[in-house]
Amino acid sequence: MTASVAAPDQVVLVVDFGAQYAQLIARRVREANVYSEIIAHDLTADQIAARKPAALILSGGPKSVHVDGAPRLDPEIFNLGIPILGICYGAQLIAHQMGGTVGRNERGEYGRTTVSRSGDGGQLLNGLPDDWTVWMSHFDAVTEVPESFVSVATSPNSPVAALECPDKRIYGVQHHPEVIHSQFGQDVIVRFLHDLAGCEPSWTMKSVVEESVAAIKAQMGDSGRAICGLSGGVDSAVAAALVHKAIGHRLTCVYVDTGLMRQGESEQVVDTFQRSQGIELIHVRAADRFFEHLEGVTEPEAKRKVIGEQFIRVFERAQGGIEDAEYLVQGTLYPDVIESGTGTAAKIKSHHNVGGLPDDLEFELVEPLRNLFKDEVRAVGTELGLPDEIVWRQPFPGPGLGVRIIGEVTRETVSILQHADAIVREEIIAAGLDREIWQYFAVLADIRSVGVMGDERTYARPIIIRAVTSDDAMTADWARLPYELLEKMSNRVINEVDGVNRVAYDITSKPPGTIEWE
Repeated sequence: MTASVAAPDQVVLVVDFGAQYAQLIARRVREANVYSEIIAHDLTADQIAARKPAALILSGGPKSVHVDGAPRLDPEIFNLGIPILGICYGAQLIAHQMGGTVGRNERGEYGRTTVSRSGDGGQLLNGLPDDWTVWMSHFDAVTEVPESFVSVATSPNSPVAALECPDKRIYGVQHHPEVIHSQFGQDVIVRFLHDLAGCEPSWTMKSVVEESVAAIKAQMGDSGRAICGLSGGVDSAVAAALVHKAIGHRLTCVYVDTGLMRQGESEQVVDTFQRSQGIELIHVRAADRFFEHLEGVTEPEAKRKVIGEQFIRVFERAQGGIEDAEYLVQGTLYPDVIESGTGTAAKIKSHHNVGGLPDDLEFELVEPLRNLFKDEVRAVGTELGLPDEIVWRQPFPGPGLGVRIIGEVTRETVSILQHADAIVREEIIAAGLDREIWQYFAVLADIRSVGVMGDERTYARPIIIRAVTSDDAMTADWARLPYELLEKMSNRVINEVDGVNRVAYDITSKPPGTIEWE
């Protein structure tokens, strides 16, 4: 059985039409202190109304409104009286479905474009300059607004760069206000949310903690006991702190030493939670069990599921006065939920927290972070008073180094990667870049190449260094590390780590790649 902490009563729903920026729109809404969630475009008006959203935002999308199979909205949604903001494809869809015209231009608009207000800019754009720079990404354009709508902005190739119908509280912009390249983009989003939709800016980290604690108490009652598996990462640590605040001594944390942790991590986790936080902690040394079940397993999804199932089996057998535990606390995040496959997102990979659980799970799940992005989790951790060494720890996957070793996971490969990864982390911290980079780590590839060390030929494995910048892990760009730093890391890894004779740097962004290699 699965249960998760309830979301706030006031919610803005972001309707996903397949845009790469749907998650970013949701983040921008939250930055305006309004809670948001992403939903599928094929929900009916009744299903939308049942959620009682404060507003709807229609995302962009990769298709033209004119092609067969292009996503549509239930037309009755426009009659619900809910404030609506359409962005790019969302704006075109409003015009198309409500009687306007979307033309197929000879030229599209991509990248930075100048937008000019028409008159005072109407309700949505009022107060902005006469002209400003935005980010466009479209070929079609609205050429004729529906009845009762007005055009409030133009651009060189968009005769209707923004439209609105204040009586219906429906608005649309052709550009992408959610991206940092659009000037006054957040101003437009805030204007819609606070002024036009009447959303209260009440969603803060303090309110998240209060609502989460109340929801945990409601879910678990006055006597339910829970266990939490600490993975060594930020997410499980913050989830544990939240649940501990709600139920106190009824929570027992289980730290499963899988043998797949970063160098020195097991000792640090045990010391921090037992001494600093005063949380009951059971340290289970289970490396032999994990290596045994991972023997011969090389396929990424199979590895994740093996590790996820063994986590649960260890929990089920954990002793120390928690035999009566009914609840399992997990640090599942919103990106985990989206990436594991939802009605609006294809499955990218199954996460340890959401995709690797066995069918005969004996616990009810408590997932207090399920609605949060990573930076919000850090803010919650700070609000709870967790120390910086926990809150600002490098993001670490639930399956540990098992998904950073390409191919079979063995004691030898883990030892190689632990050593190399420690060097990467040490040098980035020493360079003062640890707070600027979202995530940085080493990967051990399942290939070998020829090298020369001294007068001898070597045939060993490469280490790949991965470092990315990001706001929430939904998208990421490779970090432009100084050449001198890359050189120092490479020299240290090759000179100090047995079994490695080559170092490469991954310059792939997300998308098209993922942050982790598996």
